Amino acid sequence: MSTAVGLNAIARAKAEAISKNWKGTNATGGKTKNFINGQFVESQATEWIDVVDPATQTLLTRVPQTTSQEFEQAVQAASKAFESWRRASLLTRQRFIFECAKNQDLIAESIVLEQGKTFADARGDVLRGLQVVETAAGITSTLIGDKLEVSKDMDTETRRIPLGVCASVAPFNFPAMIPLWTIPMALVTGNTLVLKPSERDPGAAMIIAELCERAGLPPGVLNVVHGKVPTVNAICDHPEIKAISFVGGNRAGSHIYERGTKNGKRVQANLGAKNHAVVMPDANKNLSLNSLLGAAFGAAGQRCMAISVVVLVGSARTWVPELIRRAQGLKVSGGFEPNADLGPLISPEAKARVESLIQSCLDEGGKAHLDGRGKIVQGYENGNFVGPTIIEGTTDMRSYREEIFGPVLFVLNVDTLDEAIEIINRNEYGNGTAIFTQSGATARKFEHEVNKSFLGDIGFYGKNGLNFYTQYKTTTSLWRSEDALGTKASVDMPTMK
Repeated sequence: MSTAVGLNAIARAKAEAISKNWKGTNATGGKTKNFINGQFVESQATEWIDVVDPATQTLLTRVPQTTSQEFEQAVQAASKAFESWRRASLLTRQRFIFECAKNQDLIAESIVLEQGKTFADARGDVLRGLQVVETAAGITSTLIGDKLEVSKDMDTETRRIPLGVCASVAPFNFPAMIPLWTIPMALVTGNTLVLKPSERDPGAAMIIAELCERAGLPPGVLNVVHGKVPTVNAICDHPEIKAISFVGGNRAGSHIYERGTKNGKRVQANLGAKNHAVVMPDANKNLSLNSLLGAAFGAAGQRCMAISVVVLVGSARTWVPELIRRAQGLKVSGGFEPNADLGPLISPEAKARVESLIQSCLDEGGKAHLDGRGKIVQGYENGNFVGPTIIEGTTDMRSYREEIFGPVLFVLNVDTLDEAIEIINRNEYGNGTAIFTQSGATARKFEHEVNKSFLGDIGFYGKNGLNFYTQYKTTTSLWRSEDALGTKASVDMPTMK
């Protein structure tokens, strides 16, 4: 009997189809497997982590705390596979990348079940990842090296070569997008990869891994292990892992960055954020308000690029009533429900933390223009829901200083653009920022003067992603034309003539 009986009819059908048709994951109460050396294997773990539907608290699957022996098997499989995979032609690697683009809606359905996103937002998660897949598929042109004849008959050639075994630690809020950033870029450049999905929603990553397995990806090129801190520490410490890609919260990201780099690894880390948007009085009002709502409340605010602070400059502060009115029109419900705008938060603990931060704003003298606490959704009474919330306060408040990671927009009011820029630059957390204005001069000033933060020096996709997963190798060759004819050897030092 299916344990998915707590789901509604639509969600239960999706869960049963996933359990029936996919080997590595389960959505009806069974176990999620490791993927090691081309095989989906049940872990011998003694510790298991429950994955539940955030909208109903229904048990979907159980995730293992991968044992140290299983982790070692995954790394050794990746290390062995690297010796042949690095020599595979670009066309061979390229062929497997295209397999990641299949079953998009199925992956999105898994995300709705385990993470709680609306189906439309979950599809966006997948499609945003597929944009990087398309970039990786263009490897035949982006991996081109350089060659220069530095002197007569002497050539210097520079080309990109893979690093070896790499690792990716993915977050719960983008369970498809981040694996679709790292798997294609790592594999197409000739590396092998050990992926650790979030223990909260591993299904999307397991489906992607199975797509690669079904396509005939050689064993060991991609491996998937699970767990919490012990698995993360093993990734940071293992000498055969050369690079780590991480997306997630500040605490975990700082730990991985420090521990990984201390062990001589490359680390790229996109952490939590307090992203600000500045609204100037001359901005297009309709565009600005709709953009703020989407950026603040999409994915229930559980995005590292969410706009969580809006800085209203001058008379733009009069737009708050309209911002509230539009936020009240957003529909909060289960992810498979028609026209749902926001789903639940990932866990009861996340909900409690978000609500406590809203309360802290009020306790410290702030105001709640719109309070989404206590949200009850019919048919999903046990869900982790918080409705759209708009609070106003000052920069010394806890609710401003800390990342809320929920559907909460913090409002600040200032008189000038210079004040807005100063506020943003004082804040230590931020993956991005935005300004709404119709003045080119204002936009240029903002672009030049605003600063944002990032751990590591290489980004995740495009040319930056290519740089992260490769290193340069330079070869100098001397083929004297005289050697084809002459018989007398020269013992002189070669000169640049």
